[in-house]
Amino acid sequence: MTCQPTYHSFLHNCNFCHPKIMNFNLNSMNSTYSSSFVAGNFARKFLSGGLFFVMPAEVQMLELLLAVFVFIVIHSLRQKKRQGLPNWPFVGMLPSLILGLQGDMYEWISGVVCRQNGTFIFKGPWGTNLNCVVTSDPRNLEYLLKTKFSNFPKGEYFRNTVRDLLGDGIFSADDEIWQRQRKTASLEFHSTKFRSMTTESLLELVHSRLLPVLEESVKKSVPVDLQDILLRLTFDNVCMIAFGVDPGCLRPGLPEIPFARAFEDATEATLFRFVTPTLTWRALRSLNIGTEKKLNDSIREVDKFAEEVIQTRKKELSLPTESEKQRSDLLTVFMRLKDEQERPFSDKFLRDICVNFILAGRDTSSVALSWFFWLLNRNPEVEQKILAEMCQIVNERKDAKDKEDLDNLIFKAEEVKKMEYLQAALSEALRLHPSVPVDHKEVLEDDVFPDGTVLKKGTKVVYAIYTMGRMEGIWGKDCRDYKPERWLRDGRFMSESAYKFTAFNGGPRLCLGKDFAYYQMKFAAASILYRYTVKVEKDHPVIPKMALTMYMKHGLKVRLSRRNQTELQKHLKTN
Repeated sequence: MTCQPTYHSFLHNCNFCHPKIMNFNLNSMNSTYSSSFVAGNFARKFLSGGLFFVMPAEVQMLELLLAVFVFIVIHSLRQKKRQGLPNWPFVGMLPSLILGLQGDMYEWISGVVCRQNGTFIFKGPWGTNLNCVVTSDPRNLEYLLKTKFSNFPKGEYFRNTVRDLLGDGIFSADDEIWQRQRKTASLEFHSTKFRSMTTESLLELVHSRLLPVLEESVKKSVPVDLQDILLRLTFDNVCMIAFGVDPGCLRPGLPEIPFARAFEDATEATLFRFVTPTLTWRALRSLNIGTEKKLNDSIREVDKFAEEVIQTRKKELSLPTESEKQRSDLLTVFMRLKDEQERPFSDKFLRDICVNFILAGRDTSSVALSWFFWLLNRNPEVEQKILAEMCQIVNERKDAKDKEDLDNLIFKAEEVKKMEYLQAALSEALRLHPSVPVDHKEVLEDDVFPDGTVLKKGTKVVYAIYTMGRMEGIWGKDCRDYKPERWLRDGRFMSESAYKFTAFNGGPRLCLGKDFAYYQMKFAAASILYRYTVKVEKDHPVIPKMALTMYMKHGLKVRLSRRNQTELQKHLKTN
């Protein structure tokens, strides 16, 4: 089912209804009085039915309590049409949230937001801070990400929730701390040396590790978890960029790397805090039990790795010969800088910077590629168009040997940039399955959204990026279809507004690594697809996992086979 709110006005109603939410027909109950009257009659009939004997005073008391109970149930359920979910006394909408968490959380959110025409106000239990405004109206997103950016920081609630893992890094920081990190990282990301370093390290990882690992699975004729392999690829790559070290996750045998496992566990446990009352997770943290124990243990492993790298780098930089070397990793860049008091940055600050960039660079590309290969499996005609485009580009090479050497073919940077249809196919995968499905802001001062939603100071705002890809008003009636052509104009890739397609955020916080992420995804995808066909194992369950990024809960089990040489030659000749 699809969502009806239009891009400009969001005036149409959405008929989406989550199957786990009961839909009561209360049309005959037109007032609070009538609800109470019905409840009272029900109680009297039930208690006078001869099922048990009680004194008259007790009958009246039970009758009253039952009437109040039935009234509360009816009153709460009647609010569903107006507020989106039943709003119960004391516990608010928490029961519905718990129910939503049992299935596909993101589809559940989409259903609620669509029924409310693009913006929904969630009310948590009394005395908790689970209250928030959830929106996927593009007008609202442009307002909070760009127009009134200064009034919608990440906020104290978000920082306190993620501080144990992310500290004061760029993901959670605001104001001067964020600006300083952003400015420094931006200069580095756009430097020629940094771009060269990232592309060279990616080429080495893909051809020396990724392809050999995949080839081994082909020779042994065994399925592999492609999501796990891609996570290892991007983790090694981003650690080189952030720390200047190679953790070696992507090796034959796929060894377990404690730092990588700890990092994944920490992100999962951190997300749990967002759907748990603050007092609850803080109590768990003080007792060091449950998910908080898991988080504490994981962060200890992350800190251990970061501390070892930082201390090693400090020793390297203190050596006379090291001063002649020009490292381009972020850790070294920030180590050479000073704060406002002309002092070197603390080890804690350096650790926070690197951990944040690992989170940004590791999960987003690998998760997007996993959903991309899953979608290709369901849409083979798209795969054929990608293959035709790659073969056409290879066919433009002057050296005939370059065209025919399947095993040793390496796509050049300028060739990767020409892959317009592949970029459209990846963007379409991100539209339907954004790596970060929801994001968070906080209201600094009283405000009003363009759609009329009143925002009080301190209100938490969640923008549902996943939901936007399922809105007919934004993407048309075929919004749930995988259709790369919607990104092409005369065969050329054309990007959409960042407030309609928010996979890379927008406004001043637009993703710094967007261009590299596209290059990384295109290079890896092209290198795989040119050599192998990728088939998802039959009956393999594919559902999103609750985490900061949208992992597949059970991974992506696939079986690879060598690409048919005849098929490639056919494309090479006809193009």
